[in-house]
Amino acid sequence: MILENSYHKLPDRFYKETNAKQFSNPQLLLLNKDLLQDLGMDINSYSEMDLAQIFSGQKLLEGSKPIALAYAGHQFGQFVHQLGDGRAMLLGEVINSSQQRFDIQLKGSGQTFFSRRGDGYSSLGPVIREYIVSEAMYHLGVPTTRALAAVSTGDLVFREEPLPGAVFTRLASSHIRVGTFQYFAAREDIEGLKILLDYSIQRHFPEITSNSAISFLQKVIEVQTSLIAHWVSLGFIHGVMNTDNMSISGETIDYGPCAFMDIFNNNQVYSYIDNYGRYAYNNQGNILYWNLTRLAECLIPLVHSDEKTSVNLLNEELLKVPQLFKTKWLQRMKAKLGINSTSINDNDESLVLSWLEYLEKEKLDFTLSFRMLSNLIDKNTDDNSFHFFKKTRDFESFLSTWKMRLTSGNINPETISQEMNKVNPIYTPRNHQVERAIQQAIRGDLSVVKEMNEVLKSPYSLNPMLDIYKEPPLPEEEITNTFCGT
Repeated sequence: MILENSYHKLPDRFYKETNAKQFSNPQLLLLNKDLLQDLGMDINSYSEMDLAQIFSGQKLLEGSKPIALAYAGHQFGQFVHQLGDGRAMLLGEVINSSQQRFDIQLKGSGQTFFSRRGDGYSSLGPVIREYIVSEAMYHLGVPTTRALAAVSTGDLVFREEPLPGAVFTRLASSHIRVGTFQYFAAREDIEGLKILLDYSIQRHFPEITSNSAISFLQKVIEVQTSLIAHWVSLGFIHGVMNTDNMSISGETIDYGPCAFMDIFNNNQVYSYIDNYGRYAYNNQGNILYWNLTRLAECLIPLVHSDEKTSVNLLNEELLKVPQLFKTKWLQRMKAKLGINSTSINDNDESLVLSWLEYLEKEKLDFTLSFRMLSNLIDKNTDDNSFHFFKKTRDFESFLSTWKMRLTSGNINPETISQEMNKVNPIYTPRNHQVERAIQQAIRGDLSVVKEMNEVLKSPYSLNPMLDIYKEPPLPEEEITNTFCGT
């Protein structure tokens, strides 16, 4: 596999050249063989030791020119004019058989120009978390970066306590972020902004031929609204929707304090530093709009020579975001309830909201509630399938309205149930299971990690032998705070 370096060809203020730290004893822990083969890498021609050296940055693939990328960003609403890859380096780019270009990046490979006071390393826990959750997201059908490999370094990383160090290798359609545009806008580097815009269009949206800045914003709005609506439909909370964690390609990126909800709670947060609920479950749509507004601000000098005209044109696009997001969210939620997305009923939103209110009031599990619902389409309320739900007045009211709505579509109940099961997973990477996998990995046992990765490849299909992965946590297993841990 020979790497290319199109980003390296941009002016040197876009990045800093870097190299990985020399580690004492890199050992290959996990390898995504199917994905590597899709990228054209003949892994059989490499020994396990070679792969450990490659995916810890000790040995470079042919053509690699490692760089750390420059970007800025709003972190919990506060602007930092220079962030950048402080613990990551881009090895280069690979083009697959479909002529798609992907970045290959190492995380935890050591200090770079952008490390500030950080050591540039990662402990094993965050590496395991990102490997499991990013691959789970892919198999759930959500646009995401992907896991290529995990390597232990043989060295300790010092956080609250000494922890085993590791390096994560991920694949992304690019690492261009909203914060990348902010980096140049903050410096009033109009030339840099124009170069970045042209590069981003060429790489991600080559169909754009005119009104490039406006058309670019329209494309990013489209992919980002689709992405966040998909998150919300699955009960996923990113945890740190900072502008430096939002990819312009519309992929989920940077799995730090993220989680899939167990008990449904509209105000659920998982990041231990999110004291005010900025990135709560029900606020992710609002933050989407906020982040897109920050991107639009960067594009002002590229739209029109008159600033007021630029602002007006950009605002025209931003004003569409709330309704677009709501439409995409409702389409996904209707599908989860078995309602044909092409059929229109003014009461569908109220039906969805009444269901969510019931789940929240009765403290029911988000994922299992949707999955169990498909069993109730053509059954009476005295059927055993109803044991999962609390049969309150709210439930009976929802059930009656929901069944009436389904029958209006004249679709066979069995067909509706099958369609619901295609969008309502049985398995998600539940936080307590991810934590169990991490703790076992720290002890040197990767069996839970590998088992989780395997079951999460088929999240919509029941595997009776692995029921443990569909169950919510017991009270003593529940995890309410997650950490970046890097």
